Amino acid sequence: MGSHQVIANYESLSTLTAQMREAAVRGEWERLIDLEQQCRQYVAAMKQADASATLDEPSRQRKVQIIKKILENDADIRSRTVAWMGQLQRIMQSNRQEQRLQQAYGG
Repeated sequence: MGSHQVIANYESLSTLTAQMREAAVRGEWERLIDLEQQCRQYVAAMKQADASATLDEPSRQRKVQIIKKILENDADIRSRTVAWMGQLQRIMQSNRQEQRLQQAYGG
């Protein structure tokens, strides 16, 4: 695979992680899960091709720039999902406490 295709693959992956980030920003968790599965499959397909490609210096630098953007998207997605998971945990904990109170007082 040529360097042009490797860069195109990374740019596509960056676009996909940007879509994931947008889904996380909007709280579209089902969409985020679907996109994450697509991303995982895409990365798996890219690994072998990427390992065998030789990049010239400008292509290598572009690849690094794209990877940095992908990592920025990933960090933002991670922070948003951690916050969302914390919120879910608090809701579930509150529901459990409510159930215990109802059981304790015959409600």
